[in-house]
Parts: sequence; C-alpha cells; structure tokens
Amino acid sequence: MRRRSIPARWLLAAALLGASVPSAWAQDKGTVDPKPLPPLANPNDPELAARELFGRRYLPAALPPRPIGFYARGCLAGAEALPITGKTWQVMRLSRNRFYAYPAMVDLVARLSRKAHSDAGWPGILVGDMSQPRGGPMLTGHASHQVGLDADIWLTPMPNRQLSRNEREEMSAVMMVRRDRLDIDPAAWTPTHWKVIRAAAQEPQVERIFANAAIKKALCREAKGDRGWLNKVRPMYGHDYHFHIRIKCPPGLAGCEAQPETPQGEGCAPADLAYWFSDAVLHPKPPKVPPKPKRQLTLAELPAECRAVLNAPDKKID
Repeated sequence: MRRRSIPARWLLAAALLGASVPSAWAQDKGTVDPKPLPPLANPNDPELAARELFGRRYLPAALPPRPIGFYARGCLAGAEALPITGKTWQVMRLSRNRFYAYPAMVDLVARLSRKAHSDAGWPGILVGDMSQPRGGPMLTGHASHQVGLDADIWLTPMPNRQLSRNEREEMSAVMMVRRDRLDIDPAAWTPTHWKVIRAAAQEPQVERIFANAAIKKALCREAKGDRGWLNKVRPMYGHDYHFHIRIKCPPGLAGCEAQPETPQGEGCAPADLAYWFSDAVLHPKPPKVPPKPKRQLTLAELPAECRAVLNAPDKKID
C-alpha cells in the first residue's frame, strides 16, 4: 500500500510538523496543541523551497481575489476563508489552516453542502483541505491546491451535531475502498454517496472531480438518469476517503492557467479503467534503486506575481 505522510499542522500563527503513518488505511490527523514553525535561517536563499515561505504566511494577502498560475504551480491573492462551521458543513483539521480559497470555491462548497442535505439526506458535509491563506506549495501533502480552486470533501457525512475541536483533529474519515482495491467497500458505501458526488459534478464551474478508481467504478455502475456528469469524475491515486473538487479558472482573469479539457465520454468503459486495476498499480514493486527526493519548487519558479502575494500586507479577517 502507498505510504502517506502526515501534513503540516498549523492554526493561523502556528504549525506542527508530523510523522509518517504506515499505510493508506490510516488517515492523517491534526493536533490541538500546535507549535510554531522555526524561523528560516535565510528566507532570501534562492534555493529555498517555496513551500517554506508560503507555509509561514498565516493570513491572506490584502489584494483583490485572484488565482495566479497553475493548480500545482501558483499562488492565491485575496483569499477568502470558509467559515469553519456552517449550518450544513464543518471544516476538519483546523490546525492545518487550509480552509482558504478563491471566493467562487468558498461559495461552491457552501452550496454543495446544502445540496448534500437536500438531495442525499446528509446532515451536511465535512470539508478537508482547500488552500493555504496565500496558496502556493504546501509543506507536506498536496502538489495541487495552490491557487484556491481545489477542495477536498470527505466521503463521511457530517454528524448531526457540532464536532469538538479535538474531534475535528482526531476523527478519521471512513475508508470507502475494499481491501483488495478492486471495488468500494459495501459496508461503507451507501446509495447516497453517488448523489453527493453528482451534485458537485453538475456544478457548471466544476472542471474535474478526482476519486479513487474503485469509487469511479461504483459511480459508473450506480448512476441513474443523466450520466453526462460522470465525464468530470477522473480516477486518481489515493482519494480513498474523500473526493477532490477542482473548478475552472475564473473567466476574464488573466494569469490563471487552465487545465486541458477532459476526454469525451463517461469514462466508464473497461478500457478507461483498466490501467487503474492493473497489477502494476494495485501491487507496485519497490524500485531497485531508491528514488531521489523530489526537488521542491522555489519562489523563482512560480509566477512572478507570487512574490508580491507573498510579501503583501495581511488581509483583515472579520
């Protein structure tokens, strides 16, 4: 099984780096006792990873809202915070401070939560990572989520009560994928799950939804009525506990780099899913030579406007 690392933890002015967990069957947790990140010895080092800089900005930039660059190579000006508690949503892992996004994404998450309540009968949704206050690369975890146009939604319905801070940090989402990785776990998956994902995919702004291939298989099997929305649901590694919403670049805003359009069709044919259920993917062999650590993006490799976003005054938060 693929190893996962615990994401960086922070709450506004603090963060705590975590350790690794043994497998995809354990879910990353937060902390109720965050500690500040150590100061950088040389923040002007041109070789310094940009994630070290953006991970230390705890409030949005006081600039007009604007996603800059590509989903996995950019930043976010003028971010808006999703309130941590709404009538039909609750934000999880508050210590990560990743509940910021472009305003259209904040609105979409709130709207989806209401649809999950009305269309699927869920009390509401649990919201995972969105973006950092100024977007940019994260200390650990996602490669994307950098421009405020991505959001993770847990596949665990919101409880019919307000969770405590400790529960939001420690509670695990429910694993939706069977142990053999070939299908969903029938003990966890319910007929309401596909309705929530459908509600997200039917939003005109949504460009893609990433989910585990076993979840895509279940959607293909269970979706009723108009199935055109299935085209937006793309199999992706991980995403066993949640689905990932990605919206389009806002029209008329220069500097946001769009993603190529999805291929035609539902993506439900056996050939469309064969790769994801191949032995090489389900049971990968360890490399003979350990791979070199992935090189991290520097500030100079991000769009030039990201330097101004990083250095802008803090936006006042109500």
